Amino acid sequence: MPYFELGDRRIPYRVVKGRSSRYTYLRFARDMTLEVVVPRRSKADPESEIRNRADWIRRQLDQIAESEDVLGADHLMIGGRKLRIVVEAGRKELLPDQDRGILLVGDDDRREVRELARRWFLTETSRYVVRRVRELSPLVGVRPRVVDVREMDKWGYCTREGRLSFSWQLAALPEKLREYVVLHELTHLKEFNHSRSFKAELSEVCPDFRSREEELGRILPYDRMRLG
Repeated sequence: MPYFELGDRRIPYRVVKGRSSRYTYLRFARDMTLEVVVPRRSKADPESEIRNRADWIRRQLDQIAESEDVLGADHLMIGGRKLRIVVEAGRKELLPDQDRGILLVGDDDRREVRELARRWFLTETSRYVVRRVRELSPLVGVRPRVVDVREMDKWGYCTREGRLSFSWQLAALPEKLREYVVLHELTHLKEFNHSRSFKAELSEVCPDFRSREEELGRILPYDRMRLG
C-alpha cells in the first residue's frame, strides 16, 4: 500500500471511487488508512490532493488522538456521558443509572457486555430515529421514503432513492450530535453531495453544524468486528 510522510508520521493511503461526479475529499478509515475519495470518472492526482490538504490531515490526526471511545475497558457512552460498568449478579439486561454515572450489568464477560450493549443501542436508537426524523423532516422540507437503523461504519447514510440509514450507536451521542446526524442526512435528500449548496442548506436548519461536526469527529464508534 502506498504511503506519504507528514512530519515524523508515515501514513498509508488508498484511492476510492466516490459517488460524486465532481468532488474529491479525504477521510480516515477505521484502520487509520487515509482514503482519497475521487469522482467516478476522475483522473485526479491523489498525491496532489494529499499535499494540498496537509493541514486538514494534521488536524484530523490530532482530533483522533484526543478522541473518545463509545465502549471502553470500563465504560459505555450513553447520551454523551461515559457510564462506569458495574457488575450486579443475576441481572439479565443493561440498566443505565445516570444519577450515579454507572451502568449495571449481570456479568463482566466482555463479549456478553458488548452483545447486551448492541441490543440496547438498537432499541434506543430506533426509538430516537423514528421520533426525530418525524419531527425534523418538516423543518428541512423533505420526506424520506424509508428510515432504518443498522450496524454500519458511518453515523448516517442517505441513498438517492430516499432511504436514510443510521448507526445503531446513535444513542451513545449527546442530543445535539444525534440531532446533527439526523439533520445532515435529511439535508442530503435536497443536496446529494457535500457541496457549498449542501452546506448552505444545512446551515439553515443547523447554524452551528461545523462545531457539531468537529465534536462528532472526536467520538469513535464501537467497531464490533475489531474489538470482538
